[in-house]
Amino acid sequence: MGLTLNAVSSEASGQEDIYSPRWGLARSDPSQRRLTALHTDVQLVLIPVAVTDPLQRPVLDLPKENFRIFDDGIEQKISAFFLEEAPVSVGMVFDASNSMRKKIGDSRQALTQFLHMSTPGDEFSLWKFSDRPQKVCPFTTDPAEIEGGLADIQPGGWTSLFDALYLALSQMKRATRGTKALFVLSDGGDNNSRYTEGEIRNMVREVDVRVFSISIFDHSPVLERISDESGGRFYRVHKLDELPAMTAKLSGEIHSHYVLGYLPTKPQNDGKYHKVVVKLVPPPRSPRLQVAWRRGYYALSH
Repeated sequence: MGLTLNAVSSEASGQEDIYSPRWGLARSDPSQRRLTALHTDVQLVLIPVAVTDPLQRPVLDLPKENFRIFDDGIEQKISAFFLEEAPVSVGMVFDASNSMRKKIGDSRQALTQFLHMSTPGDEFSLWKFSDRPQKVCPFTTDPAEIEGGLADIQPGGWTSLFDALYLALSQMKRATRGTKALFVLSDGGDNNSRYTEGEIRNMVREVDVRVFSISIFDHSPVLERISDESGGRFYRVHKLDELPAMTAKLSGEIHSHYVLGYLPTKPQNDGKYHKVVVKLVPPPRSPRLQVAWRRGYYALSH
């Protein structure tokens, strides 16, 4: 997300309001959201944050007081806080290279399970990649269309992961849902792309898309870095029979996350990239919790 939006904080009334073209006016209690029109000239930064427990299950009952947020090292006052649970746009990026030959069946089933866990209003697209990336199915709200495309994918060739990410991220501009994510399923790195990791990470900084990736068997530092940068999550499975459970966890995290909003203490109108750090103050006697957030944003330029 990492958005900068026109905003207002009504502290005098004891309520915290934000305005966004996506949500309209949203109070810190999501049940009280309503649409309205506001005209303000203050930039609100919105950062998506996901919290999971040691079993990688989403933790969705934390209050605002458990979060601290820093903009370029300076702590900010959280002026908007809510749980985002809404239909999502998911671009599915599927590795169809030769190294996936013995994993293709289980991988198809994992994506099919993900589709079956969708909520009303979700939309999906599908890309495959081997020697080069190829769009299999444009955005659709019918999971059966994606399943049909998956059934036709046959493995073979090299791995153009970065090129696939570039094209899939570009396609996300056509997504119509407020929450946008990529779901990448692969078994390794890249050996046939024109684009580089650095170019993809820079692109991730500029778009409002979280990247969630599952690496099969091998640890993929590249996918981990890209996922972390976007505020998404990287998962690794050591055995194919772990894929269903991991896919279920990923679906839960894509569909539910916190949004922290703040008005920077120093107005940011420089068009530059600003780093964001989120820290969690864990509740007493809670297990060790993991936090993922979008690592920064580009300020507007006036």
